[in-house]
Amino acid sequence: MPVEVHTRIATSASSSNKVALTLDACSGKFDASLLDFLIRKRIPATIFVTKKWLDKNPEGVAIIKANLDLFGVEDHGEKHIPAIIGPGRKVYGLAGEPDIAGLQREVTEGAKAITSTIGIAPRWYRGASARYDPLAMTEINRLGYKIAGFSLNADQGATLRKQAIIRQFKRLQAGDVIIAHMNKPASDSAEGLAVALDASLKQGFVFVRLDQVELQRVNLYEQRVGKQKPITQ
Repeated sequence: MPVEVHTRIATSASSSNKVALTLDACSGKFDASLLDFLIRKRIPATIFVTKKWLDKNPEGVAIIKANLDLFGVEDHGEKHIPAIIGPGRKVYGLAGEPDIAGLQREVTEGAKAITSTIGIAPRWYRGASARYDPLAMTEINRLGYKIAGFSLNADQGATLRKQAIIRQFKRLQAGDVIIAHMNKPASDSAEGLAVALDASLKQGFVFVRLDQVELQRVNLYEQRVGKQKPITQ
């Protein structure tokens, strides 16, 4: 069965109030108002882009490239195909890869697109749906990429309304890795995230990119009740 990978910032004295915002750009458009808010507030974020998104959004790419001091850019694949392997397999209605070769192409072509378009080589990978089967996880690691999980789902694939997103942030804890989306400007994601992120800053949370911290996998239920349990990726 595919698994959802949950990660948090590894605990240390210097990471006690740090949280990481990650934004998926799967396909479609880009949320200019969200990027503008992050730039104005100087909130760092790690953006996971697909080649499809890069090809369709030159304006969004230009904004990101002009602000690489704030934004890290990582691999979300070539065509937004889940990291599950086998004919006919699906997750959230998305078809997976028929074989290992398909997964290899999804990961490496996504990475090549980032290197050629943004000018940096990604080190993290997040598959479509953020679910993985064991064989896919092993292969992604073998290709040299770390799998980027999360511990707080802020917008449920850009489906939540503004107030629901704000409520999700009520659960924010130091060390959390937040997942949200920046490719659906017609959704409530930008508006809800702006309110919630601003409140988080006022609460003393410090936002970091994934390239600035170490992550560890956790049991999501146990971390929510204060029993963090590292597990092997």
